Amino acid sequence: MDLGAQGVTMRRSPMRIKKYGCVGFLALVGALGAGPVRACAQDVPAARLDSLRTELEVLRARLDSLEGVVVGGQAEDTTDAIARLRSAAQAAAGDAAADTVARGSQDFVGRARSLQALNPEISLNGDLYGSIHSDNPRSENFIPREFEFSFVSALDPYARAKIFLAVEEHGGGIEVFPGDLEEEETHGAHVGVEEGYVEWVALPGGLRLKGGRFFQQFGQLNRWHSHALHFQSRSLPHLAFIGEGALAQDGASVHWLLPTGGSGAYEATLELTRSRNEVLFGEAHTLSYLGHMNAFWQLSPSTDLELGLSALFGDYQDVDGRYDNRLFGAEMAFNWAPPQQSLYRGIVMRGGVMLSDPEAVRGLRGESAWGIWSLAEIKLSQQWVAGGRYDWVENPEDPSESAWLASPTLTYWQSEYVRLRAEYDILGNPGKTTRQFTLRITFAMGPHKHETY
Repeated sequence: MDLGAQGVTMRRSPMRIKKYGCVGFLALVGALGAGPVRACAQDVPAARLDSLRTELEVLRARLDSLEGVVVGGQAEDTTDAIARLRSAAQAAAGDAAADTVARGSQDFVGRARSLQALNPEISLNGDLYGSIHSDNPRSENFIPREFEFSFVSALDPYARAKIFLAVEEHGGGIEVFPGDLEEEETHGAHVGVEEGYVEWVALPGGLRLKGGRFFQQFGQLNRWHSHALHFQSRSLPHLAFIGEGALAQDGASVHWLLPTGGSGAYEATLELTRSRNEVLFGEAHTLSYLGHMNAFWQLSPSTDLELGLSALFGDYQDVDGRYDNRLFGAEMAFNWAPPQQSLYRGIVMRGGVMLSDPEAVRGLRGESAWGIWSLAEIKLSQQWVAGGRYDWVENPEDPSESAWLASPTLTYWQSEYVRLRAEYDILGNPGKTTRQFTLRITFAMGPHKHETY
């Protein structure tokens, strides 16, 4: 017999061993008592035999009583142990349930930004361009004019950063006056930083501060990137007085939202930048100063009106000398969009006037030049938009010359991310009239959140 197993059995059932031991003891007593009785029944007196039998019955009764006590005690101990275990389990289950309820109603708030939130928002805008020009139908027909990468990130609750990188390929531009595009590079791509600045947006008193390279607030449309414009180029006055691109310089800008408290919203912007626009400032790299005022009124739930004034002051320098250069602008914008049908109906009209007013110094350039621009767009449906523009400008080098531009357009919004536009430009400048048909495909990837200008 395996002692290990035997030991386990002994350890597991001590009461059972006591029970069987008592039964064995009874059997032994019975055997010892019965044997002599049978063997000597005739020799032992009857009184003695009755006495022995009585003692045997007493022993049996005591044994039965002892066995009952042992078995009853085991059952009682087992029942009590099970009851105690059940009570402990119920108490533990109750505590766990109460703890679960308490934890379920507790709010946990993270104190650190997740790694995903640390990544900037990255977007890509593409502007593909195909055209046919009346002067040279076979040249520069297809141009991937611009691919713009934007990186936008909130640095903390008070500041955000924005960087716009552009891969541009020149060509197909509008030559307002003969010779304006002679020095422009018409082949090959150019990579550069269009904008890169940090902006503080939570300053007291309705102030907002910006530092870096940015599109300046000369009017509203100068802040727009080229792929967001209503037409394939900026207005004729902008092309003649500022150049093909936006007025973008390095410096600081302060924007103030006036606390009027009445109807309408009024804004003021002051900017101090280093002169780097060659059309306006030539080779001068001195400071230039810009001021802008803007007013907005909501005339009705479907109609609003906006007026703006801008002024820019700086120095122009070339091989002939240096003189002060000034540029002024005024503009208006009218928007109609019925609240219940704004996705399907709407009218946008914009227009303005610009004045280039250089100071005459020692017989150098000092004649003023004027320019006007206007545009309109009508939403025909959710996806189709018809538009048109008319611009006129004087030559800043010779105000006796002027040019005009008329352009009808038809735009199809395939979705928020894809836009197709057909445009027919008719340009009249001294000596000739040129025509150009343009088809543009503009697409957006990523968040491409719209700027608030």
